[in-house]
Amino acid sequence: MSYRPTLTRTWWLKNSAFKIYMVRELTALPLLFFLLCLVMGLYSLSQGAEQWYAWLSVMQNPLVLLINALAFVSSLFHAWTFFQLFPRVMPLRLGGTPLPAAALIAGQWVGVFAVFALVAWLFWG
Repeated sequence: MSYRPTLTRTWWLKNSAFKIYMVRELTALPLLFFLLCLVMGLYSLSQGAEQWYAWLSVMQNPLVLLINALAFVSSLFHAWTFFQLFPRVMPLRLGGTPLPAAALIAGQWVGVFAVFALVAWLFWG
Protein backbone atom coordinates (compact mmCIF):
# COMPACT_ATOMS: atom_id res chain seq x y z
CA MET A 1 0.00 0.00 0.00
CA SER A 2 1.32 3.45 -0.87
CA TYR A 3 0.58 6.86 0.55
CA ARG A 4 -1.38 9.15 -1.78
CA PRO A 5 -1.90 12.67 -0.47
CA THR A 6 -5.14 14.32 -1.46
CA LEU A 7 -5.10 17.78 -2.97
CA THR A 8 -7.95 20.17 -2.45
CA ARG A 9 -9.04 22.65 -5.08
CA THR A 10 -7.31 25.43 -3.16
CA TRP A 11 -3.92 23.74 -2.71
CA TRP A 12 -2.19 26.60 -4.50
CA LEU A 13 -3.50 29.23 -2.05
CA LYS A 14 -1.28 27.92 0.75
CA ASN A 15 2.01 29.22 -0.66
CA SER A 16 2.79 32.56 -2.33
CA ALA A 17 5.08 30.87 -4.86
CA PHE A 18 2.20 28.64 -5.94
CA LYS A 19 -0.06 31.70 -6.27
CA ILE A 20 2.43 33.40 -8.58
CA TYR A 21 2.75 30.18 -10.56
CA MET A 22 -1.02 29.97 -11.02
CA VAL A 23 -1.23 33.63 -12.07
CA ARG A 24 1.55 32.97 -14.58
CA GLU A 25 -0.38 30.02 -15.98
CA LEU A 26 -3.53 32.15 -16.12
CA THR A 27 -1.75 34.59 -18.46
CA ALA A 28 -2.31 32.06 -21.24
CA LEU A 29 -6.01 32.96 -21.47
CA PRO A 30 -5.72 36.61 -22.60
CA LEU A 31 -2.87 35.59 -24.90
CA LEU A 32 -5.12 32.94 -26.44
CA PHE A 33 -7.77 35.60 -27.05
CA PHE A 34 -5.15 37.84 -28.70
CA LEU A 35 -3.98 35.03 -30.97
CA LEU A 36 -7.57 34.20 -31.94
CA CYS A 37 -8.07 37.87 -32.83
CA LEU A 38 -5.00 37.75 -35.07
CA VAL A 39 -6.11 34.55 -36.78
CA MET A 40 -9.58 35.97 -37.39
CA GLY A 41 -7.97 39.12 -38.77
CA LEU A 42 -5.92 37.11 -41.24
CA TYR A 43 -8.98 35.11 -42.23
CA SER A 44 -11.09 38.26 -42.73
CA LEU A 45 -8.29 39.79 -44.80
CA SER A 46 -8.41 36.77 -47.10
CA GLN A 47 -12.19 37.16 -47.49
CA GLY A 48 -12.11 40.66 -48.93
CA ALA A 49 -12.44 44.30 -47.95
CA GLU A 50 -15.92 44.05 -46.46
CA GLN A 51 -14.92 41.30 -44.02
CA TRP A 52 -11.68 43.14 -43.22
CA TYR A 53 -13.50 46.34 -42.27
CA ALA A 54 -16.00 44.36 -40.21
CA TRP A 55 -13.10 42.79 -38.30
CA LEU A 56 -11.53 46.22 -37.79
CA SER A 57 -14.76 47.53 -36.29
CA VAL A 58 -14.92 44.56 -33.89
CA MET A 59 -11.32 45.24 -32.86
CA GLN A 60 -12.31 48.81 -31.89
CA ASN A 61 -14.81 47.54 -29.31
CA PRO A 62 -13.71 48.75 -25.84
CA LEU A 63 -14.02 45.24 -24.38
CA VAL A 64 -11.76 43.80 -27.09
CA LEU A 65 -9.27 46.63 -26.54
CA LEU A 66 -9.33 45.95 -22.78
CA ILE A 67 -8.73 42.22 -23.21
CA ASN A 68 -5.92 42.86 -25.68
CA ALA A 69 -4.34 45.35 -23.26
CA LEU A 70 -4.62 42.66 -20.58
CA ALA A 71 -2.92 40.26 -22.99
CA PHE A 72 -0.06 42.74 -23.41
CA VAL A 73 0.39 43.10 -19.66
CA SER A 74 0.12 39.32 -19.29
CA SER A 75 2.85 38.77 -21.85
CA LEU A 76 5.14 41.21 -20.01
CA PHE A 77 4.47 39.41 -16.71
CA HIS A 78 5.10 36.06 -18.38
CA ALA A 79 8.38 37.33 -19.82
CA TRP A 80 9.43 38.81 -16.47
CA THR A 81 8.85 35.54 -14.63
CA PHE A 82 10.66 33.59 -17.35
CA PHE A 83 13.63 35.98 -17.31
CA GLN A 84 13.86 35.68 -13.50
CA LEU A 85 14.01 31.89 -13.71
CA PHE A 86 16.37 31.64 -16.66
CA PRO A 87 19.67 32.22 -14.76
CA ARG A 88 18.70 29.53 -12.24
CA VAL A 89 17.66 26.98 -14.84
CA MET A 90 20.43 27.62 -17.36
CA PRO A 91 23.43 29.39 -15.78
CA LEU A 92 25.78 30.60 -18.50
CA ARG A 93 29.54 30.72 -18.20
CA LEU A 94 31.99 32.90 -20.03
CA GLY A 95 35.22 30.96 -19.96
CA GLY A 96 35.05 29.40 -16.52
CA THR A 97 33.31 32.32 -14.85
CA PRO A 98 29.53 32.24 -14.38
CA LEU A 99 27.75 35.31 -15.69
CA PRO A 100 25.83 37.27 -13.06
CA ALA A 101 22.09 36.67 -13.03
CA ALA A 102 21.40 40.41 -13.29
CA ALA A 103 23.45 40.60 -16.50
CA LEU A 104 21.52 37.71 -18.05
CA ILE A 105 18.16 39.24 -17.12
CA ALA A 106 19.19 42.67 -18.39
CA GLY A 107 20.42 41.13 -21.64
CA GLN A 108 17.07 39.46 -22.20
CA TRP A 109 15.18 42.73 -21.65
CA VAL A 110 17.57 44.50 -24.03
CA GLY A 111 16.69 41.84 -26.60
CA VAL A 112 12.95 42.41 -26.06
CA PHE A 113 13.30 46.17 -26.49
CA ALA A 114 15.55 45.72 -29.54
CA VAL A 115 12.94 43.54 -31.25
CA PHE A 116 10.23 46.05 -30.31
CA ALA A 117 12.30 48.91 -31.73
CA LEU A 118 12.92 46.97 -34.95
CA VAL A 119 9.23 46.17 -35.40
CA ALA A 120 8.27 49.77 -34.58
CA TRP A 121 10.78 51.07 -37.11
CA LEU A 122 9.57 48.65 -39.81
CA PHE A 123 5.84 49.23 -39.35
CA TRP A 124 5.52 52.74 -37.93
CA GLY A 125 8.57 54.38 -39.47
